Amino acid sequence: MYEKVSTDLNFVDREKNVGKFWRNQQIFEKSMKAREGCPTYTFYDGPPTANGKPHIGHVLTRVIKDMIPRYKTMKGYMVPRKAGWDTHGLPVELEVEKMLGLDGKEQIEEYGLEPFIKKCKESVWKYKGMWEDFSGTVGFWADMDNPYVTYDDNFIESEWWALKEIWNKKLLYKGFKIVPYCPRCGTPLSSQEVAQGYKLVKERSAVVRFKVKDEDAYFLAWTTTPWTLPSNVALCVNPDETYCKVKAADGYTYYMAQALLDTVLGKLADEENGVKAYEVLETFAGKELENKEYEPLYACAKECADKQHKKGFFVTCDTYVTMSDGTGIVHIAPAFGEDDANVGRNYDLPFVQFVNGKGEMTEETPYAGLFVKKADPEVLKDLDAQGKLFDAPKFEHEYPHCWRCDTPLIYYARESWFIKMTAVKDDLIRNNNTVNWIPESIGKGRFGDWLENIQDWGISRNRYWGTPLNVWECEGCGHQESIGSRAELAERSGNPDDAKVELHRPYIDAVTFKCPDCGKTMHRVPEVIDCWFDSGAMPFAQHHYPFENEDLFKQQFPAQFISEAVDQTRGWFYSLMAESTLLFNKAPYENVIVLGHVQDENGQKMSKSKGNAVDPFDALETYGADAIRWYFYINSAPWLPNRFHGKAVQEGQRKFLSTLWNTYAFFVLYANIDGFDATKYKLEYDKLSVMDKWLLSKLNTVIGAVDDNLGSYKIPEAARALDEFVDDMSNWYVRRSRERFWAKGMEQDKINAYMTLYTALVEICKCAAPMIPFMTEEIYQNLVCSIDKNAPESIHLCDFPTVNEAYIDKELEKNMDEVLKIVVMGRACRNAANIKNRQPIGNMFVKAPFELSEYFKEIIEDELNVKKVSFTDDVSSYTSYTFKPQLRTVGPKYGKYLGQIQKALAELDGNAAMAELKENGFITLKSVSDDVKLAEEDLLITMTQMEGYVTEGDNTVTVVLDTNLTPELIEEGFVREIISKIQTMRKEAGFEVMDKIMISYQADDKVAAIFEKYGDAIKADVLGLDVVAGSVDGYEKEWNINGETVLLGVKKGE
Repeated sequence: MYEKVSTDLNFVDREKNVGKFWRNQQIFEKSMKAREGCPTYTFYDGPPTANGKPHIGHVLTRVIKDMIPRYKTMKGYMVPRKAGWDTHGLPVELEVEKMLGLDGKEQIEEYGLEPFIKKCKESVWKYKGMWEDFSGTVGFWADMDNPYVTYDDNFIESEWWALKEIWNKKLLYKGFKIVPYCPRCGTPLSSQEVAQGYKLVKERSAVVRFKVKDEDAYFLAWTTTPWTLPSNVALCVNPDETYCKVKAADGYTYYMAQALLDTVLGKLADEENGVKAYEVLETFAGKELENKEYEPLYACAKECADKQHKKGFFVTCDTYVTMSDGTGIVHIAPAFGEDDANVGRNYDLPFVQFVNGKGEMTEETPYAGLFVKKADPEVLKDLDAQGKLFDAPKFEHEYPHCWRCDTPLIYYARESWFIKMTAVKDDLIRNNNTVNWIPESIGKGRFGDWLENIQDWGISRNRYWGTPLNVWECEGCGHQESIGSRAELAERSGNPDDAKVELHRPYIDAVTFKCPDCGKTMHRVPEVIDCWFDSGAMPFAQHHYPFENEDLFKQQFPAQFISEAVDQTRGWFYSLMAESTLLFNKAPYENVIVLGHVQDENGQKMSKSKGNAVDPFDALETYGADAIRWYFYINSAPWLPNRFHGKAVQEGQRKFLSTLWNTYAFFVLYANIDGFDATKYKLEYDKLSVMDKWLLSKLNTVIGAVDDNLGSYKIPEAARALDEFVDDMSNWYVRRSRERFWAKGMEQDKINAYMTLYTALVEICKCAAPMIPFMTEEIYQNLVCSIDKNAPESIHLCDFPTVNEAYIDKELEKNMDEVLKIVVMGRACRNAANIKNRQPIGNMFVKAPFELSEYFKEIIEDELNVKKVSFTDDVSSYTSYTFKPQLRTVGPKYGKYLGQIQKALAELDGNAAMAELKENGFITLKSVSDDVKLAEEDLLITMTQMEGYVTEGDNTVTVVLDTNLTPELIEEGFVREIISKIQTMRKEAGFEVMDKIMISYQADDKVAAIFEKYGDAIKADVLGLDVVAGSVDGYEKEWNINGETVLLGVKKGE
């Protein structure tokens, strides 16, 4: 029969046993094999990096990514779930640098590229075991034995194919990109790294005179980085702002923004002598200044521009120029700022970069060899000497420094390879519009906006550990070729062994071949590619497409489902969409669940430095995976921030998991006592009681609701449907049916109760299995596999339950909902009257727009321990209403009558006035004036009750409880209290459910009379053999029962 169920709530150890069962029996593998040949539902797993530890946010992503594939597998789909590892990139290099005690690119190259790359390859697996343990503990099922690995040569070769396709479309080009750059480390920093190193610094800015060409006037332009002025090639104004030409008190004529005239020139005024700071000569819109030329500030910049045959040194327009500070005119050096670079592209300006990779001014300038920050004062000194410096005001601001070495960063143009995403912008937007984003606001908003403002993708990195960019360049004529495969590489080089070369630096760098144009040697360009391109390539590269597995790729592309955190809108969600659009011109995914970040209980971001980070392993060991999974499913919509804290997890565990477990434990306890084997009986619907039919109706309704919600990715809605059903099953069905399980023998009604509860438990576990896979497995093993050797060996090898429409009775569900509503109100009345539930009550009256049959009335009577429930159209004899004026509305309307209104309202017949208000929407007070009409918003209404009656109501239902207790009712309440205390003592004494007992007591005459009168009834309820008065035997305990002291004793019967 069934294994005995412990009611302790130590789920963690049980989950470990279930995990072992899955591994030993290879249940995941069997679940995949069972669905071979079925329709495919593809899930793509965004690859984590194995050289970083899992955090609590990964629990959220794992449990969402696991649950939908489990559900779809149970629905009959083949769900490929290939795990993946993201293995390239700067974080890996930094980890290895730290391990080897290296600092910067120079030291890496001194150490040797080959040994460094080998260390990187080892480092990426640092936490692989931890990730696998973590995934197993949380119940995340994926094929981890055959994962895709982004450093694998086959994976890289597929990326090379993709890059060559992009190259052939003329969408891969070499340009420059402005990056935050550390000149000491010789490397760009990501925006996250930049954010770690801001410091408050005091520096001098420069307001510079730029001589207007062929005019005795100057543009006044401002910069916070004087060292960029030797590289100046243009000025920029805001086309929509107003600019003035002014004669200033210092004798110069200036062009600058009207809004900043007083701020910049105000100090030139000499009020004592009546000298104004400036006189406005002309006013212009910024747009009118466009293309107006000026004389170059530095000859070196002019020489560089001439060599490039490009025009510079004129006014440009862009709305990024603000009036918040400076002069409203900014100087443009496209090599040293993103805004400047955009203006440079828009106007095809010369590209001048007089700073080298070490952050030093180059020899073309008068400041050769000086670090940029040290060049600032020299630049200011020279400009001042030439009369070109109007002012050099000090200013204080936050400036980014390298988080590793503390060097000031510079924004610096780096030669970079780009994919021309702007050319496929319309395709990207169209493809994105085919995706079901959950929530839609991310897809249309955050992600959609990102695509609307798409920039070309800077694909290259000047590093070592990454997928090598597959472009070879001739050292002589500059001819370039993209190589799309290892076979093509061997063919071009003429060396068959090159088809086997490892596709990493430095090995691939050694492969050269002859230029078809000039005959000189072609070398691979030194860059590697952005590791986001790796992860975006996983739909095809995981299959080594197009070199093999073409059918498999087509079968599994696009994915039906992906899920990651919201920050992936510019990460993986984008790289997948970009590559899929470039290569296949379709969206790579059909449904995306976007996940919010996990916060602490106060809504703060978790971080180790704040001390509020939760260790996922500690959390899983404390609460168990099912409890944490359940919390993330039911807590809120997945895309909202999740506040993770123990109390919230435990509340879900108590409310749902423990309720389900205790209901299962109840069934097993009594089924074992009765030797009830569910395989030996059938569920015969026509023989069932109303209560059984109600539970089966609710069960099939909830199966449909969960199926519909999970099918449309509505996770909290599915969880809430399960939660509500389990509550109904335990706290209504089982509680109402308990005595049926206690009945002697095995009559039909008892069989019905067992079969109904058994069916509900098994089916609801299947329904909940994708969400709480551990507990449902344990329940299934005991309830099903222990008695049916032909059943699937795991709940996760079962089909998802189907709705039996014949069992759904909406009218029955509606009636029971009404019963529950009345019961809740009745309990509120009892609480208000401070009468315990064990104390019987004579009468309860219900006013409602419906009437229930006798059957349902009896349920209410039994549940509320009321002798008679009566439905009535009028409860006015038990309730009334008092009315007072709502002063803030009545005062302004009827101020002069206010005193009379108060008096008249106090004298009203409450029920009659309420009837008039409901019928007409207002009440009249003719004793005051025919003009006075008071609507509901003009009144403060209080429901009152007759003495001896308690009322509870809402807009539709009113319940009145008669709290007058007769001596007979009080006696009956006393009997129920005694029974309750004896039942408690049975448990405390450790008796089995079916143990017969002897009862003894010591008490005064009042209690003795109760035992004398009701002894048989007491014995029947507690499996008592005899009641002995005067002396107490066995396990004893003193109680205060309704003010009477009673010493009770219980012992096993003989």
